[in-house]
Amino acid sequence: MSCVRCATTVLVRKSSLAQTSVQWPDGAQGCSEFADLLAAGGRPRTAVIPTCTRLRASIEQAVMAGELTVVDQ
Repeated sequence: MSCVRCATTVLVRKSSLAQTSVQWPDGAQGCSEFADLLAAGGRPRTAVIPTCTRLRASIEQAVMAGELTVVDQ
């Protein structure tokens, strides 16, 4: 699926409404939110990169529209 804001393509699996797995096959270089964070000198505090809020909204929108299936429902 693609982010509605920056069109970065990711692989997404929704195991439940609360659990989402995201893989960035081309890395997160195209994500404008991450680029803004890094340009401002921000860095994630852990090895796990937090989810882009715009991508999260795109995923939630896809679930609501029935374009992305939640596996365990």
